[in-house]
Amino acid sequence: MNVSIANLFKVPEIRNKILVTLGLLLVYRVGFFIPLPGVDFSQMMDQAGAGGGAFGRLMGMVNVLTGGSLQSATLFSLGVMPYISASIIFSLLQKAVPSLERIAKEGASGQRKINQYTRLATVGICLVQSWFVIGGSLSGGSNLLHAGVEQWFGLYTIVVMVALTAGTMFIMWLGEQITEHGIGNGISLIIMAGIIANLPGVIGSLFGSGSLGTEQWQTLLTFGGAWLVTVIAVVFMTKAQRRIPIQQAKQARGRQVYGGQKHFLPFKVNQAGVMPIIFGSALLMIPAMLGTALGITFLEQAFGMQRGFWFVLSFAAMIYFFSFFWTSMMFQPNEIAKNLQEQGSFIPGIRPGKPTAQFLESTMVRITLAGATFLTAIAIMPSLIGTGGSQVSQVLVYFMSGTSILIVVGVALDMVEKIQALLVMRNYEGAMTDASGGAGGTASGWGRRSTT
Repeated sequence: MNVSIANLFKVPEIRNKILVTLGLLLVYRVGFFIPLPGVDFSQMMDQAGAGGGAFGRLMGMVNVLTGGSLQSATLFSLGVMPYISASIIFSLLQKAVPSLERIAKEGASGQRKINQYTRLATVGICLVQSWFVIGGSLSGGSNLLHAGVEQWFGLYTIVVMVALTAGTMFIMWLGEQITEHGIGNGISLIIMAGIIANLPGVIGSLFGSGSLGTEQWQTLLTFGGAWLVTVIAVVFMTKAQRRIPIQQAKQARGRQVYGGQKHFLPFKVNQAGVMPIIFGSALLMIPAMLGTALGITFLEQAFGMQRGFWFVLSFAAMIYFFSFFWTSMMFQPNEIAKNLQEQGSFIPGIRPGKPTAQFLESTMVRITLAGATFLTAIAIMPSLIGTGGSQVSQVLVYFMSGTSILIVVGVALDMVEKIQALLVMRNYEGAMTDASGGAGGTASGWGRRSTT
């Protein structure tokens, strides 16, 4: 459905949802300019975005995935990373722990319990991950703190941990309000807003630092072509499905024959989404942190720089592993085959029961292999394009990587689908053809034609 932006604001319900979404996202971005207690605001703005070294570059990649800003000292530095971590943990536990699986199957009440457990786990993860901000930005004689704060650094650490936890919980509340009163998934939109908000400043710093040489222009042109190809590939793979035909058995009741309809069982090619990349990035932080803490140059250079043979090989292996792991946890072929058999449906040419489950499992393995290969190419592309330690390569790795494109395009497509669903509910297409009430007249015309 092709609808212009101006037409979207003509529907009061959609207009209000869009304005609520934009307003809450604006509140979310304002939080990144509120310094933590005891932090000098002028010094914080001067050092915004700074974070050299291999570990600092790795933090930049984590910021891209979570919409946070671990290298700054603001109220929303953690972003939604703790909530994402808690959600992933409980998504896996629901499949591994029978008691949680029973709770999840209780419907709305069970989902509320799972959400409550997720929030409680988020608080604990916030307290742990707040040490990244304290250790990276506020300790070690940092000049961000006001005079006298370091004398009470133990008590100050507790205050910062509470403030960062409160900031993340407030972001969670904003995400829930966007989901309920706005358009799209609130947490996903917050992550997308964090990625997009960083792009203008980084691009401006590139062109504002002076004239670019021949090598820099070649890198930018190469990146521009790769970016265009990546966007097209991401859209294609995000919408790609393997549609397995399903035949419903016919049932004769008296002289009437019921059933026999044909439909499809859609399987997304990229079933795991961006989760394998998040898992792989999180685990690759461990050797980089060990290399920085213990002074091991090999680990710091191999995993902190986000390029090189060992990083690319490890990252690719983790993406493949977690793609199959996540799909195997979320996809249950035996349960699907059982439900099809109970509903009187079958796959043409496949016997119901165990053969159907084996066919679904083998099909999903091939689909997951294609999806994992796509995710691997997207994730390691910046490492293959970036050369040296230039500023352009940092943009490729941090803010304009294939991973960020995957997140932004996926969220944008989901938001477009939500808007189209709202327009269908409002019968907006008919209102556009006849704004004076012609839709109702047309409907009555159909009624008159049907009676003649």
